[in-house]
Parts: sequence; C-alpha cells; structure tokens
Amino acid sequence: MKKKRIVSGMRPTGKLHLGHVHGALINWKRLQEEFECFYFIADWHALTSEYAHTQIIGESVNDMVIDWISVGLDPEVCTFFVQSQIKEHAELHLIFSMITPLAWLERNPTYKDQLKELSQKDLSTYGFLGYPVLQAADILMYKANGVPVGEDQAPHVELTREIARRFNHLYGRVFPEPDTLLTPTSRLLGIDRRKMSKSYNNALSLSDPDEDLYKKVGQMITDPQRKRRTDPGDPSVCNVYSFHEIYTDKDTVETIEKECRSAGIGCVECKKIMAASLVKWLEPVREKRKELASNMERVNEIIAAGNSRARSIAGETMREVKELIKLV
Repeated sequence: MKKKRIVSGMRPTGKLHLGHVHGALINWKRLQEEFECFYFIADWHALTSEYAHTQIIGESVNDMVIDWISVGLDPEVCTFFVQSQIKEHAELHLIFSMITPLAWLERNPTYKDQLKELSQKDLSTYGFLGYPVLQAADILMYKANGVPVGEDQAPHVELTREIARRFNHLYGRVFPEPDTLLTPTSRLLGIDRRKMSKSYNNALSLSDPDEDLYKKVGQMITDPQRKRRTDPGDPSVCNVYSFHEIYTDKDTVETIEKECRSAGIGCVECKKIMAASLVKWLEPVREKRKELASNMERVNEIIAAGNSRARSIAGETMREVKELIKLV
C-alpha cells in the first residue's frame, strides 16, 4: 500500500538546538516509518528574517543535514532537499500570490507574534507578510497529505488548505488539502524560561562543547520561589527538572524530585547532574556528527540526490499547473 506523503521544512539560521530536537526532529524521525517524507532546508524562508545577514544561511545548510541524520533521520528513507535549488517553488509561490486575498495574510495570528519575537529586526517587508504563501507552495508542490507542525504553525496549514481550495475551484482539482499533524509540544524552555530560540540567545545547541553546556545549564532559572539552599523546591515549576525527566535515568529523577521538595539537594548540584546527563545523551549524536562532518562529500551527495528527486516531482506539478491556467 502506497504511503501518504508529508512535507516539512526548517530554516537554516544557525545551530540547531534541543528545542528543534524535541519540537520537531524526534517527531520527524517517528513519522519516517509511517509516511513518505520530504524534509527541506528552507533557505528562502530564512531570507525573511536574515536578508541583511545572508552568510549564516549558506553556512547552516550542510550543518542542518548533518544534525538531522545525527539524531536519527534516514536519508535512505526520507528525501532531504534545499528549497532554493527547486526553482519551481518560486514559480508556484508567484502563481498562488495572484489568487491569495491580502486579508488572509493580515489575519495570520503568528504574524504579530513573530514581529514581537524578532523585534530587533525590520520585518515590515512584503516577503515576511507573504511567507505563508511560499509555505503553501512548498507543501502543495508535492501534493502532501499532511504537514507536521507545532500548534503555532497550524494556521499556516489552514491557509494552505484555503489556497488549495481556491486554486482547485478556479482552475480544476490539482491539490489535495493537507491535514495538520500536530507535533507534541516540547516541554523544554530556554535557560531564561522563555521559548528556546536562537533569537533569544537562550538555547542549548547540539554542537555546544561540554564546557559551554555546563556553563549554560549553570545559568538556568530553577524554581523562582526557591531563594535559599535551605528552601524546599517545587520540581513541577522547575525548568531544570523538565530536562531531568528527559535526559536523566528514572531512579535519579525520582531521588532528585524527593530531595528537591525537602531541600536535600541544592540547585547548583541539581544542575551539574542534569548537565552530565545531557552530555551523556548527546554522545552518540556527536559521534555521528563528527563522522559526517569528516565526509562532506557524502553529505553533498545526500543533498544532491534529494534535490534531484524533489525537482522531478516539482517539474511534473508545474507542468500540470501551467496547463490548467493556460500558461503553456
């Protein structure tokens, strides 16, 4: 039985962090067993915020693929490709932009959130307002049946569905309306208890050396009500404890939970234990990263093969679209 197809992408704007791992990549890894997966490096999307500092985009492409494979994504099963290498994405985006009402973009609930999160950058651009239309092109180009996204991105999938309906109504049915496949929300916050983000400079990166990880973990905010070492803590509101639940062995977690509540363990010691657990968890990821980084020819082959497969499908989709809208 033919697998259903899903499409998702990630912007290459710097080092991947644990928020990416638990907010997307672990779910992508699970989905690769069930679906035909197309995962792309969204370098054109990266331009919406990094248009003035484009060097970071090119530097991040290969690193991103290395990280994907290091956490368990299989390039023999999934198709990895670079968005800008498939020119048909821009072409379909242009066509969709002609039929997408401006009001649909202005009501996008994540638009203002992103403006606030990236307030240090000037994002009052046409490209930033219209990036959900480019996302629709990315998804519909491959006639995806579903899109794995976090809850904050769900409105973009709904907009994609609306654009598909509008195109199909105007010209004839071409595109399926993809389902929203909600990714489980990551419980990991940044070291300052805000959303883990490169923009906030509060992230724990996969490529951070041990020294940096221990330093960052040492800066993490714990239970805000625990002022002194002798004060009992509440693990349920402690950011460090949420990391323990993922990276530390079960018996140790149970001990920490009890000793925190009785002030039997201090936050400094608790952080050191968690940092050691995190470093241990990252060991196989780092080994795989090291192996791949020493064989960039293989990494480039993986990207080239994915680009070729994506380009073949995109070309067929655009031939069908052009025929329907009488541009042939």
